[in-house]
Amino acid sequence: MIGKAVPDFSLPGTSNLAFSLSSARGKPLVLYFYPKDNTPGCTTEAQQFRDLHDEFVRVGCAIYGISRDSVKSHEGFKKKLALPFELLSDVEERACGLFGVIKMKNMYGKQVRGIERSTFVIDAAGVLRREWRGVKVPGHAAEVLEFVNTL
Repeated sequence: MIGKAVPDFSLPGTSNLAFSLSSARGKPLVLYFYPKDNTPGCTTEAQQFRDLHDEFVRVGCAIYGISRDSVKSHEGFKKKLALPFELLSDVEERACGLFGVIKMKNMYGKQVRGIERSTFVIDAAGVLRREWRGVKVPGHAAEVLEFVNTL
């Protein structure tokens, strides 16, 4: 998919946002997929993107977090962490399917379907420029920012 235009999709988001990829064109965009609101790794990842948000904005880049949680859950998570960016709800796994982030994972010895922590950078023309899959949280947001600075 790298080097190819990402197909348009729409998702509901926090702050009554009706997000569509086509309406977000014109500036670079970070989409980070995470497993679940209010879990330790997802909280840390959101905080790291929050703490670097001003630097992403300075280079004209928007950030959106995506999980299968409801908009209501996202609203609470966003408020609790004072996130300056919107979270998108993908209950029906539209974007998750498009980006291929749903995987079988082991949780407490059982196989469960879940989101593999993944991040995608899309350029101003809607073309996928970089992807990270199976993300380890420490330092990840800074690595994404470093890449965005090269666009």
